[in-house]
Amino acid sequence: MSTPPRSSWVPSGAVRRSVAVAVGAFVLFGTVTGLVPNPVYVRMVDTTVADYAFLVATAAFAGAFVYQRSRVAEPIGDGYAAGSVVAGFLAFGCPICNAVLLALFSSSALMTHFDPLRPYLGVASVVLFAGLLYWQRRRDCGTCGSAETADGTQ
Repeated sequence: MSTPPRSSWVPSGAVRRSVAVAVGAFVLFGTVTGLVPNPVYVRMVDTTVADYAFLVATAAFAGAFVYQRSRVAEPIGDGYAAGSVVAGFLAFGCPICNAVLLALFSSSALMTHFDPLRPYLGVASVVLFAGLLYWQRRRDCGTCGSAETADGTQ
C-alpha cells in the first residue's frame, strides 16, 4: 500500500519578501529606538505597551503592504505607506533621542507638547495603513472578482 502524497507548503517569493520586510522593519526600528535591547543605544524615555504595539503594527503593516503590492498589476499608495511608516516610527520612537526633532525643537518642548501626542500619531499611522490596505484590496478585487463581461453575459 502506498502512502498518500505529502502536502508541503513552500512560501512564494512574495510571502518571503513580505516576511523579510516585516521582520527587518521590526529589528531595525526596534534597535534604533531602543525597544529591542542593544548595547549601542540607550532609550532616554520609559517604554510603554503602546510603544511595542505600534512597533509590531508598523512592521506587520509594512510587510502586508509589500505582499499586497506584489499581487496587483498597478499598485498604489507608496507615498501613503512611507508616510505611515514615518508616523509609526515617530509614535514609538524616543522623542528626545530623535536628532531631527531635537534640532527643530528643544527637549522640554518635545516632552511637553510632542510626547503626549505620540499615541494619537500611532493610531493615525495604523488607521492610514489599514485604510491603504483596504483600498488596495478593494481596488484589486473590483477588477478580478467579476466573471461577467460589460454586457452582462457570463
